Amino acid sequence: MWFRFLAVFSLAQVLVFLTPAVAEPVAAASNPDTPAKQDKSPRVPTFPIRGDLAGELGVFETRYEDTFAGIGNRLAMGYLELVKANPGVDPWLPGEGTTITLPRQYVLPDSRREGIVINLAEYRLYYFTDEGVQVYPVGVGTAENPSPLTDAEVTMPLESPAWYPPASIRAEYEASGEYLPRMIPPGPGNPLGTHALMLSEKGYLIHGTNKKFGVGMPVSHGCFRMYNEDISRFVYQVEKGTPVQVVHDAVKIGFSDGEVWLEVHRPHEDYSSEDRERLWQQVFAEVEAFRSRHPGVEVKRGAIELAVDQADGMPTMIGERLTRVAADKSVEEKSSESASEPEQRLYF
Repeated sequence: MWFRFLAVFSLAQVLVFLTPAVAEPVAAASNPDTPAKQDKSPRVPTFPIRGDLAGELGVFETRYEDTFAGIGNRLAMGYLELVKANPGVDPWLPGEGTTITLPRQYVLPDSRREGIVINLAEYRLYYFTDEGVQVYPVGVGTAENPSPLTDAEVTMPLESPAWYPPASIRAEYEASGEYLPRMIPPGPGNPLGTHALMLSEKGYLIHGTNKKFGVGMPVSHGCFRMYNEDISRFVYQVEKGTPVQVVHDAVKIGFSDGEVWLEVHRPHEDYSSEDRERLWQQVFAEVEAFRSRHPGVEVKRGAIELAVDQADGMPTMIGERLTRVAADKSVEEKSSESASEPEQRLYF
């Protein structure tokens, strides 16, 4: 969401963010609604990184009243990632005792593995630490108001920000017959939620939300929405100056223990023929580029076809790196004989 904002702080609250060593006691004392001992531990696991792969798939058994939106909020997962990982399951009435897949295995985006990486194509935020990586769902900009592709940094964490909507957003509300005040104070009606991270990309934040449905989807005016339950802990982990890379990587490919893994993301809940064709072309280019960088790789067409046909955002093993024994003369001779032959290409 593009915006102007005002963070409502006392002097003590400002010092909290400038002096991390005293953040916890000052923050607790400055806000009577804050529990005496606030849980600031991450709400998601920190997964070790194995090559270009991290995490593991999980399962969850639903109750009768569950919806994917509710499960996502409870487990820190996005609505769309749950829908894509569970074809054939009604996201609004999965039913009592239905076992659903939790897509918590990831091919890492093609970016520097430091700080925060937001991949717009999968509606996920990656936070790299010394122990591994945490992955959170985020809401991002719509096609009309896209989030910027940028290489920025965190400039300040904010607590209880007020929102001053810009004239463009107030005009949108007015056109639809709604009134939007010039300032929305902190509280349950504030679209910035409980906490935020200010970015050096002017006008953009990573922030909470007063609308739980929409995290993990293209819904904002450009900002990055997290569940309040996530951002209220996340702001205490992230330091000023933390790099923030925003990328758009719908096709991710990488190695893990000699295996080649491919992850493909369709942009919407439905999978149109246009989206499918576009992803086929992108996968072809990505696989060809990967094989040119790693000539000892063998890939399987059937596995690639399955990954593109499903485009479910879950990693699929599509091949492996071949190993050669230097002392095996037959292997060397065969390689020498085929050296003059044209390089094998993967055709779709």
